[in-house]
Amino acid sequence: MGQQEVYDFLKKNKTRWWSSKDIAEKLDASIGSVTTTLTKLRKRNDVKFVMSKEKTNMYLYRFKV
Repeated sequence: MGQQEVYDFLKKNKTRWWSSKDIAEKLDASIGSVTTTLTKLRKRNDVKFVMSKEKTNMYLYRFKV
């Protein structure tokens, strides 16, 4: 599981917000590796992220258009 796979997934599906769990399920990857990748993409300012209104301590991610 690499950053490029998550980045490409978000780019291809940029019409909605995704949780790390949703992304992990779609890519058949572990939540830990997806979360680590999303953190790196956040630090590089490559993705948008917001805190979920429904669940505490959960971020939602989207491709930065």
